[in-house]
Amino acid sequence: MHYNQDWMGYGIVGGIEAGVISALAGLLLFGLFHWLGRRNGWSYGPQIGWSFLLATILTVSGDLSDLFYFNYARLQSLQLLKAKLALVHDPDSMGLRVLCELLGVTVGIYIGWVLCEGSRRRGSSEHK
Repeated sequence: MHYNQDWMGYGIVGGIEAGVISALAGLLLFGLFHWLGRRNGWSYGPQIGWSFLLATILTVSGDLSDLFYFNYARLQSLQLLKAKLALVHDPDSMGLRVLCELLGVTVGIYIGWVLCEGSRRRGSSEHK
C-alpha cells in the first residue's frame, strides 16, 4: 500500500526516512502482537512472524510492487513508462528505499523483542 512519500527526501535520506517509518511500524506491531500473545500463550515465533508480515504489507509493499513492476512488466510504449514513473517518488532510489524499509521493519521488531525480553527478565529476577 502506498503512503504519501512526497515529503520524503531523495536517495539515502529518503531511504533512511522510509526505514524509520518501517521501524516504528514494526515496533508498534510487535508490541501489539506481544500483548495478544501473552494473553493467548503464543511463543515469540508467531508474534515476530505476524508483526513482520503486517509491517511489511503496510510499509514496504508499495515500493516493492513498483520495484517488481518496473523490472518485470512489459511496458508497451515509452509514454506509458514515463506516465508510470511520474507516479513514483524517487524512482532512481527505489531499491535502496525497499532495502531500508525491510531493514527498518527488522530493526523495529528486534528492538521490541529486546524491550519485552528485558522486562520479562527483570520481572522474573524480582520474584526470586
